[in-house]
Amino acid sequence: MYFEDISTGAAYALEPVAILREQILSFARDYDYIPLHTDEEYAKTTRFGGLIAPGVMSFMLVWTKFIDKNVFGRELIAGKSTSMEWIRPVYPGDVLAGQAFITGKTAHGARSGEIEVTVEARNQRGELVLTDVTKIVVQRRPQA
Repeated sequence: MYFEDISTGAAYALEPVAILREQILSFARDYDYIPLHTDEEYAKTTRFGGLIAPGVMSFMLVWTKFIDKNVFGRELIAGKSTSMEWIRPVYPGDVLAGQAFITGKTAHGARSGEIEVTVEARNQRGELVLTDVTKIVVQRRPQA
């Protein structure tokens, strides 16, 4: 979808995703190997009371559901930036459901523009667990 065809305020419901213990351990061992994510006995002694998912992993599982929608199609050029905020811990067995919103548009000359996508993810109790703002560069419609 070309930059000109994207509407600020558009909303996309994202399919729920289950957070599995094995995913947490595998991801954490490779990318975020602090004991809170890798050592169940240690995690029980923390304020969280148990193992929690790495925030980046939680976001990426929800973000994948947005990518599956292929909103930008072949006109997507690249991601530019992302800013995540983790509000509540995500535990094994949680199910995250998200919503993505087009929250901004900025033209960058005749060839491309920047789209701001805000994602909110909630757990199965409806509690907001994370938000993210990602900026994406998208092609503009070719001039005649």
